[in-house]
Amino acid sequence: MSEWSLSLHSAIAEIAPETWDACAGDDNPFVSHAFLSALEDSGSVGPRTGWLPRHAILRDPDGRVLAAAPLYGKSHSYGEYVFDHAWANAFEQAGGRYYPKLQLAVPFSPVPGPRLLIRPDAMADRAVIMRAFGGALMQACGELGLSSVHATFCEEAEQEALVADGWLPRLGLQYHWHNRDYRDFDDFLGALASRKRKSLRRERRDAQKCGLVFHTKCGDAITREDWRAFHRFYLSTIDRKWGSAYLSQSFFPMLSERLGDRVVLMTAEHDGVPVAGAMNLRGRDALYGRNWGCTGDWPFLHFELCYYRAIDFAIEHGLSRVEAGAQGEHKIQRGYVPVLTRSAHYIAHPGLRDAIESFLDAERPAIVAEAEELATFSPYRQDDAP
Repeated sequence: MSEWSLSLHSAIAEIAPETWDACAGDDNPFVSHAFLSALEDSGSVGPRTGWLPRHAILRDPDGRVLAAAPLYGKSHSYGEYVFDHAWANAFEQAGGRYYPKLQLAVPFSPVPGPRLLIRPDAMADRAVIMRAFGGALMQACGELGLSSVHATFCEEAEQEALVADGWLPRLGLQYHWHNRDYRDFDDFLGALASRKRKSLRRERRDAQKCGLVFHTKCGDAITREDWRAFHRFYLSTIDRKWGSAYLSQSFFPMLSERLGDRVVLMTAEHDGVPVAGAMNLRGRDALYGRNWGCTGDWPFLHFELCYYRAIDFAIEHGLSRVEAGAQGEHKIQRGYVPVLTRSAHYIAHPGLRDAIESFLDAERPAIVAEAEELATFSPYRQDDAP
């Protein structure tokens, strides 16, 4: 371990795609070289948005790449979905400097997945490599004079390895749908309590009787015109939510070109005019809902396009789950159940670390209790609950 070396890279282009993807694998598209390079090459990640690539590569003494990690320097806390604004404000009010910091994450993507990407032929040493990687990031944090390193939406094993080195664990909540080998959407509905089943049928019926025509397209079937329309929908959603339009117009077609059939675009048209769209990415065993937007006011269109058609797609293609992104307790009534998400935080300043640790020690049981309480609102019949 003492002879392993960590290098930081200011662009994903500095790392060969085959080298990166040998570590990332093909399960989660968000950590692929194609996704991360599309973010950078489209200008969605970079100085404009305050996400500065510092991708990490861990090598053994012979120079062989053991692992990689998507890493960014940040001068703010936007686009992360694990909120630490209060930590930053408290530290700076006390005379400290919270920014810049390092973020081990996928920008603008609250998608759980691996963050310490280890080559399959090195997985026998996975625990040791994760500890070494975490230690190297802590050392880099100190040498660069930064306040902290944050691994967000990481896997449980990664969190445990980092916590063993003194990082602080944090929990969050999302809502995922699980496929129990359903034959079709009606078979899924059969697992719900009668009243909930009727409610979902009514929502689908009301959405579909508005004269809308729905399409699901993948890869080359998605046209430039589709992406231009989708970018308009994306901007309209950002405007309504008072958010920031991080993703540039060129990002979407670039991503589609690089990821091919792993990009799934669901659209709605009215009188031949696109009025809504939902972009998903397909992993080996999951469909990940990412961005959505619409023009006009259509009853239950969001539920139909983002949730129900995602379920249809997952059933048709034999995927085990749909991950519908951050927030949204309303997803529970539509078959999505609460799932814990994980992050780990290295805080360099001892006083700040102690304060955050006390906060997180109180927050974690509250998150677990919330997940358990929300699960009681499940629409599933008791004998069919996931």
